[in-house]
Order: sequence, then structure tokens, then C-alpha cells
Amino acid sequence: MAKPEIIQLSEFDITQKIIDSLSNVCNRAVLFSIKNESKDAAQISDEIKISISSTYKILSTLEELALIEVNQYIISSEGKKIKQYRSRISKVEIVLDNLEPILNLFPNIDNPESKQNQII
Repeated sequence: MAKPEIIQLSEFDITQKIIDSLSNVCNRAVLFSIKNESKDAAQISDEIKISISSTYKILSTLEELALIEVNQYIISSEGKKIKQYRSRISKVEIVLDNLEPILNLFPNIDNPESKQNQII
């Protein structure tokens, strides 16, 4: 059996997935938008001027990587359940050590609804 290449290995590396996600300017804009207060997808989309479909895709990616959380639901006047998103992190450090990235994620301690109060 052939030895896996570095590209194949990085597909399963969560650190690499987070770094890739944070290298995207739209992903960072969404993350920064919900650092200090919870917002729904429509508010985020309006604030950073990207389409609602792109916003939902980014939110899904960030939630899958555990960088954001749904911290509450709001019921609209039409009776729809609307998710309110909040960043779980306040700071990111990426350090290269012997060509291997070290990712340090710091919790969003300004987030009173945060379920985690330690480095994740």
C-alpha cells in the first residue's frame, strides 16, 4: 500500500482545517461579527455585505469546526425559530514549529453564554 501524501493527510487534520477556514476573509468577517454579541444569519449577512446563502455556508463550516455556537433561539413574528450565533473564540495564534503549525484558540470569555471557559 502506498504511503499517504501530505495533502491527503491534511484532509483529516483538524488543525489544518481550522487554519484553512481562518485564512478566508469572509469566514473571519463572520467570526469577528459575532465575537461580542449574538446575531442571526440575516443580521450577519447585512452587516458584512455577503449573500445570505454564503453566510449560512460559512456559519455551517464554523459550527462544524466548533469555532461558533448557537447560543439561543428567537421566535420571529411569523413563528419561525431563528438561530442566534456567537463566537466561541476571542483570539487565535498560529505558530510554526519545525514546519508544523501549532494552533492556540482562546475562549471568548466575554461571552456570558459560553459553555466553555478554557482553551479549546
